[in-house]
Amino acid sequence: MPKRILLVEDEEVNRALFVDILEVMLAQEVLIAEDGLEAILMAHEHQPDLILMDLTLPKLDGWQATRSLRSTDAFRDTPILAITAHAMVGDRERALEAGCDDHFPKPIDLDAFIKFLQPYLQEDGAEV
Repeated sequence: MPKRILLVEDEEVNRALFVDILEVMLAQEVLIAEDGLEAILMAHEHQPDLILMDLTLPKLDGWQATRSLRSTDAFRDTPILAITAHAMVGDRERALEAGCDDHFPKPIDLDAFIKFLQPYLQEDGAEV
């Protein structure tokens, strides 16, 4: 059964790439938010199984959006993965401190990204 994934990404080219990977290659359901405020609203409306969060976003950045979601009971256990160009020393730790469960740097390597996602897409121990 596919997971409902909220993709939070403001760059159109990146959104298209992630949608291709998630919907076409991995057969998942994808919802899209283009900024942190929209992400919070969509998360509450659609209750995604997984959130892929860019950290540099307009209106409200991904760190703030993640903190906001984590402050509610509804999203304490929802995996939030930072997918970001912030890949310098300390950026991963900063994402984790904000409440992200993990961090994957952009630009993405397709095979590594799919391997990174697999544990979050499994259901009852099944391989994706």
